Amino acid sequence: MKSTRREFLGAVAGVAAAGRLGDMSGGLRGGLGTCGTPGLTPTADDPLGVRPDFPVTGELTYLDGAYITPSPRQAVDAAQAFLEAKARNPISLGGMLGETVSVRQKFARLVGATEAEIGLLFATSDGENIVTRALEFRPGDNVVVDDLHYETTYLLYQELAESIGLEVRTVRSDGGAAPVEAFAELVDERTRLVSVAWVSHQNGYVHDLKGLADLAHNNGAYLYADAIQGVGMVDLDVRDVGIDFFTAGTYKWLLGGYGVAPFYVREGLLPVIGVDRLGSLHIAEEIGDFRYRVHSDARKYGYATFGFGAVYQLDAALEYLLRVGVAAVAAHTVSLAHRLHAGLSDQGYELWTPRDNGSAIVAFDHQHDVDRVRADLERANVKVSLKAEGTQVRAGIALFNNSDDIDALLRVTGGWR
Repeated sequence: MKSTRREFLGAVAGVAAAGRLGDMSGGLRGGLGTCGTPGLTPTADDPLGVRPDFPVTGELTYLDGAYITPSPRQAVDAAQAFLEAKARNPISLGGMLGETVSVRQKFARLVGATEAEIGLLFATSDGENIVTRALEFRPGDNVVVDDLHYETTYLLYQELAESIGLEVRTVRSDGGAAPVEAFAELVDERTRLVSVAWVSHQNGYVHDLKGLADLAHNNGAYLYADAIQGVGMVDLDVRDVGIDFFTAGTYKWLLGGYGVAPFYVREGLLPVIGVDRLGSLHIAEEIGDFRYRVHSDARKYGYATFGFGAVYQLDAALEYLLRVGVAAVAAHTVSLAHRLHAGLSDQGYELWTPRDNGSAIVAFDHQHDVDRVRADLERANVKVSLKAEGTQVRAGIALFNNSDDIDALLRVTGGWR
């Protein structure tokens, strides 16, 4: 048994060292074949040249990327090929772990990090739980959040407030925005952590990560971000903004599936953010007598067997995004969001998303009968999210959307005035 594990660990290390994991160009390893990459042939109605890769574009006007972003066929093919291999000739654990190395490398490229700083978790909420446990808050410490965050964060800090006396301070947004200055009023020398949803799921507001990082660091605190609504839709360089930690699920703008979430920890903080559970995937080396050396980089956060189908799907999705370029995605989708914002404003709607916001999400109160709103959207074959018990519309514009999609939604909303 011991020699088997040694051989397995050695094989994984050898595969990573050989650099074999970063060259698949959207395909799968282990003899599963190769998936294509986007053709990237821009046209007037498809500026990024991606629409043929998204079957959803032939089915309906899909403006709900902030809820779930459809995967391109390349990512779906990768997931299906993995399942087919499971039926015919299952991939070895070493091969599957090799795929996690490829994912970590590609995600690091996407956000300007190093491979050592990227771990893989199962869901976005895992990351903030790990960070808060590692920081070992004491009574009298405080964390600063805002009212544009996701509900998991409020629940987490509610429990910490009740169990250890952590003070939770909440910035109140104004006009759908929560600028750094509003946080500065609540941050002090007892602040241990500032936590935001980088791009708010509520209205798409984009927080100033660099400003918040500077504010936190100047007060001896750290900055954590829930980045599920940002990474893949808005360009990010972790070195430029100075963020300490973030986690991002992959079924939205990263074009992947469910059950895998990249976790970034700034390299100098890896010793600070320990693990809150242990498992065999922590083991880097056997040192004899049932004793082990564990990983010291971000691999230490992936303690147990992953949902490897989602890992293979994500690898192909990341390859796709790297080929298209997140900066290009942002330029296209944010421009469409501004067009939608202007059109809704011209129709007389009061928008919750600030004007000239930097994300592809637009939210507004429709102030109309909810049942009719649902029926009109369904009749027009337009898919958006209805939030706040159906009283609010949230559109999330993805890389495959175009001006015709925006016009289709505006025709529906124009009928409500």
